[in-house]
Amino acid sequence: MAYKAEINVMPLKELLDPKGKAVAGSMKNLNLNTIQDVRIGKHIQLLIEASSKAEAEKIAIEACKKLLANPIMESFEVEIVEA
Repeated sequence: MAYKAEINVMPLKELLDPKGKAVAGSMKNLNLNTIQDVRIGKHIQLLIEASSKAEAEKIAIEACKKLLANPIMESFEVEIVEA
C-alpha cells in the first residue's frame, strides 16, 4: 500500500533563524507590524510503499534522522496519510 509522508523540518526554537529574522524585519517595512516573529523551515513529501501506516511512519522518521533533518539544528514532525 502507498502512503504519503508530510514532513515539516524547522530550526530548533533555541537557535537563531537568520532567514526568519530577515523576513520579520521586512514585514515591519511592509507595515505588517502585528507579525512578531517568523521561523522558516522546509516541507517535504515522501511517497512510501509500506505494509502499514506504522511501517511508513518508521521509514519516514528514519529518512529524517539519516538525511532530511540535521538533529543538531532542526526538529521535524511527520504525518502519514494514505496516498
